[in-house]
Amino acid sequence: MLIRDHAVGLFIAAMMFFSLHAAAQVPGYPEGVREVDYRSDGDGSMQPTLIWFPKSDEPVPLLVALHTWSSDYRQTGGEVQYAEWCRQAGWAFIHPNFRGINKTPEAMGSDLVVADIRSAVDFAKSETSIDGNRIYCIGVSGGGHASMLMAAREPELWAGVSAWCGISDIAAWHHQCKGTSFDRYATMIESALGGTPDASTELRDAAWHRSPLNWIAKADRLPPLDLNHGINDGRAGSVPFTHSMLAFNAAVPAPTALNVDAIDKLYQTRRVPEELQRINAARPDSLYGNHVPVFRRTVGTSRLTLFDGGHEIVHEAALNWLAAQAKGRPVNWNPNRLIPFTVQPDDEQSGK
Repeated sequence: MLIRDHAVGLFIAAMMFFSLHAAAQVPGYPEGVREVDYRSDGDGSMQPTLIWFPKSDEPVPLLVALHTWSSDYRQTGGEVQYAEWCRQAGWAFIHPNFRGINKTPEAMGSDLVVADIRSAVDFAKSETSIDGNRIYCIGVSGGGHASMLMAAREPELWAGVSAWCGISDIAAWHHQCKGTSFDRYATMIESALGGTPDASTELRDAAWHRSPLNWIAKADRLPPLDLNHGINDGRAGSVPFTHSMLAFNAAVPAPTALNVDAIDKLYQTRRVPEELQRINAARPDSLYGNHVPVFRRTVGTSRLTLFDGGHEIVHEAALNWLAAQAKGRPVNWNPNRLIPFTVQPDDEQSGK
């Protein structure tokens, strides 16, 4: 009897501990954001994520926010702003781990990454009522890489994808980082691939498999895709803005693609050359604040904006644009400000 009572007591204590852990406040995040595990259909493993769901009698939009290259689902800083937006707008929020820092074979745009993010959406749907016409994906830097990848690999999920300063070509970025002050990213790529991308055909193919350019170019269709990049990135930041320009080229019909020589000229000078100025639709945009658009081009459901800035995200522009999108409606490229959303400059510099 004593043994049984002791066992029951231990069980109750364990359940109380688990409940307290599950409900514990996540450091740095708004009240109510919690850490849970869900099952990935990629390999059946349990994967961690942060979530927050509003109290609502109606289906709500879902924001799938993707962490940066060198961080994981517990990342704070600019990532917290996604949760804060959801709290103010009444959206559901999920911040999956998708195998964490991009330095292992399981991470860095692998098939498991895609499965983890897809499964995170399914998990959110199982936990609360989600408006299937208003599921959004957002990320900057490594999150921009994952966002572009998900736009191409799981296009039916999204009402809109907002990708900022993302890596579109793994092998190219490895070459751009190797031997520079950003050499650590080249080392991480080598760790994930098992060698340098140019060491063999197998490794080159593996890098290409994890590159959004590969999937965007062969996608039958894409969701509304908003590509953004600071024009000083690649100098004042780790990812040359040409990554977003080439992703845009892969997303649009060949006759509307940007001239590659003009792209190189723009990168070298950071001045819009005449060949691109003729098609430049950049205008002041209040949602971008001081990060004034320098070059903008829209074709169909894809838009490219190069703005005055570096390796960063303009949360107000990104989130208000997403808020204006819904499946079954034309893309809204001129959204109103749903929520005035002020972010500190340090949190705009979100991620590496």
